[in-house]
Amino acid sequence: MERSRTGHAAGLRTTLLVTLAASVAMIQTNLLIATNGKPQNSYVVMDLMRLPLGILTGVGFIGAGAIVRKSAFVMGLTTAATLWFATVVGLCMGGGQLILGSVSTAIGFAVLWWLRIFEARIEHYQVAELTVVIVDGQLSAQMLRDHLRTARFQIKSLSMAHSISKHLRKFDCAVRWPAAPEDAAVPADLLQELERLPGLISLEWKTNGIGSQ
Repeated sequence: MERSRTGHAAGLRTTLLVTLAASVAMIQTNLLIATNGKPQNSYVVMDLMRLPLGILTGVGFIGAGAIVRKSAFVMGLTTAATLWFATVVGLCMGGGQLILGSVSTAIGFAVLWWLRIFEARIEHYQVAELTVVIVDGQLSAQMLRDHLRTARFQIKSLSMAHSISKHLRKFDCAVRWPAAPEDAAVPADLLQELERLPGLISLEWKTNGIGSQ
């Protein structure tokens, strides 16, 4: 229900189908317990635990399909984890561990629904990529770091490409700064300061999304 309400592809029906499939797999395992082991007239050993392990592996592929990466912004991790968790709950229910499955469901519900309120109060960061092309000799990596730190930006990574023939330097920088989840505004003050740099050729600012610490 929480996944459906927030508009994710793997919602109520998908999660219930995954749980049901895992439950049926464990029920089938219980029914086949009598055939476990190695029959006297066969060289084949029946290992029933391969069935639930195969279910968990298969759901891992489904969860991987729910994860989408767009530049530095990753979506679908919670949905993938929900599917994997629902599979484990289904294995508990089908295996007859009703109390364990019920308690796990309650805890999972609390994590998905109630902890959302707590998570909203955690300090969030806006993440962006900054590309600066400037005439050689006008700006060093340390000078760019100082500009960003003065504006209270945290530098995640900084790389430089030097074109000797064109006498240009290109800086690629990944930065982050505290921002509300709904605030995706471009920091105009910082960009205006960078635009005043001598020898500036081009300036590109790309916002990737919001991460949390």
